Amino acid sequence: MNQWDQFLSPYKQAVDELKIKLKGMRAQFVGEHIHSPIEFVTGRVKPVASILVKANLKNIPLEKIETEMQDIAGLRIMCQFVDDIKTVVHLLRQRNDFRIVEERNYISNKKPSGYRSYHVVIEYPVETINGEKKILAEIQIRTLAMNFWATIEHSLNYKYQGEIPEDIKIRLQKAAEAAFRLDEQMSQIKEEVQEAQVYFTKNKEVFERTDRN
Repeated sequence: MNQWDQFLSPYKQAVDELKIKLKGMRAQFVGEHIHSPIEFVTGRVKPVASILVKANLKNIPLEKIETEMQDIAGLRIMCQFVDDIKTVVHLLRQRNDFRIVEERNYISNKKPSGYRSYHVVIEYPVETINGEKKILAEIQIRTLAMNFWATIEHSLNYKYQGEIPEDIKIRLQKAAEAAFRLDEQMSQIKEEVQEAQVYFTKNKEVFERTDRN
């Protein structure tokens, strides 16, 4: 095993364990036939080449990447609705198997590019043959629309090596706003459907008598 494999091994273990735990949270909602705030979960360990590029861009010495690079282990939680993000963050705050180090709200405070997501950096304990090792991991929580936009923006950044033409930047910003408006509209529709369901449940007997007459 080379040095990088050895270094990244606990990060891979953390991603695997956290994916199981987060998917377990989703399963509990589904098992109770309750709307799950978690649509699906993905995870990855940052490739060595990406670690080196980011370390160079951020002027992080290699001997300090464990403490200064927070997203070597990364997970994404996808939600159907914007309100689901708040629920997921609340659920993460209630857990006692890791410690939240930092939260960054890019939904209320979007980036200049238009990027929206909620980032939670955690300190997660991994059991290794040498004992417990605490590592940093980043959990990104976003809607499907936010994720679609972020995927396209990431691809364009890669294509243009971080220098996206100004006209495309403007179109990306407009697309980000359109995606967020769609998220807001879908949340409003969900609320209206839920209100209608509650009203129907409360007045079910009245509706049934009316149908019989």
